[in-house]
Amino acid sequence: MRRHTTLHTSIGDLLAVAEDVDGADALIGLYFPGHWHPPAEGTIGHPVPASDDPLFAQALGELTAYLAGNLTTFEVPVRTHGDAFSERVWDRLAHIPYGERVTYGAIATELGNPGLAQRVGQAVGHNPVSIIIPCHRVVGADGSLTGYAGGLDRKRTLLALESPSADAEGRLF
Repeated sequence: MRRHTTLHTSIGDLLAVAEDVDGADALIGLYFPGHWHPPAEGTIGHPVPASDDPLFAQALGELTAYLAGNLTTFEVPVRTHGDAFSERVWDRLAHIPYGERVTYGAIATELGNPGLAQRVGQAVGHNPVSIIIPCHRVVGADGSLTGYAGGLDRKRTLLALESPSADAEGRLF
């Protein structure tokens, strides 16, 4: 059964979508307002208060701790529903360590074909679980910030949160 709520965070409201399949409850979507690829109409289930739902309460607690700089690894269960290539990309994103960055090209090379960087970028852009599957940690080949479904200001904020010493040293992303 699918359901949704709004999680109020320090970087804005997030639409959270979850589903329980045979007792396996998981977050399947976390979307910013104006998200590039929002969930399809009618696919988010019924609304529930975050405080009344253990999974949403856990997600909010972890996001709050992360955004306060007190959490580096999420434990909230996540499930994605994509094609085989997207699933491989999202799995790779989920394994980018806190505070590190990787390029689209590096992911394409790891997946066996450096020529797939643009396709990797498309999969990254369709990541349904922002922040928790850390697509904000993917940057351009020259280290520049590239598109982010939550906007470049949020991407900059998330990257700065994960590397406060970089700001102090004056390094760019």
